[in-house]
Amino acid sequence: MKLAALYDVHGMPWALEAVLRELDDEDVRLVVYGGDLLDGPFPDRAYALARSVEFSFVRGNCERVPSDWDRKLLSEDDLWFLAQQPLTRSFDSVRYCHAAPEDDMPITTVFTPDEMLLERFGSGTVVIGHTHHQFDRRVGDLRVVNAGSVGMPYEGEVAAFWTLVVDGEPQFRKTAFDVERAIREIEASGWPGAKAFVAENLRVAVTRDEAVAQLEGR
Repeated sequence: MKLAALYDVHGMPWALEAVLRELDDEDVRLVVYGGDLLDGPFPDRAYALARSVEFSFVRGNCERVPSDWDRKLLSEDDLWFLAQQPLTRSFDSVRYCHAAPEDDMPITTVFTPDEMLLERFGSGTVVIGHTHHQFDRRVGDLRVVNAGSVGMPYEGEVAAFWTLVVDGEPQFRKTAFDVERAIREIEASGWPGAKAFVAENLRVAVTRDEAVAQLEGR
């Protein structure tokens, strides 16, 4: 089975659309959305795009507690649907969750201690997101893969970062999108977070080291 793990879209339809176009050439049978589709400039457009393909959802913290902007642009039925999604799903013996199998908030980075990974995830292959940077960690029988972020990556480059999973084997991918168009439409959107988001995530690229230092500080 070939599927795409798309995490942390954060209401960025331009990035998601670019990835979905790329999937047309990959013969992907299923898209697993790993949480935090919401909490960004255009959650309604991102949600409509997400449902345009064969999909499965995993709930993230932003679906559990949607913002006022999300509530303004999405219907109560749509918000209810997203909030009711499970914390984990499994395909080809790979588990998919937003942050951890039993909690959508734990911080896991490339530097999280091995013993904490084992306590949090157990064994097998687990694909996560939440911390917006790709990594592939192995501790004994455990493999923890961060799929990256489609809409708000911390990779030192403005692009959509995601993971292709072929017969249970994750492969990191990166897709370019029209950043200037995204900036123009976000600045005209009326979204309260527009100015800060553009300045911090589109006109510059947050590096992994910067992000991990802040995340580990929590």
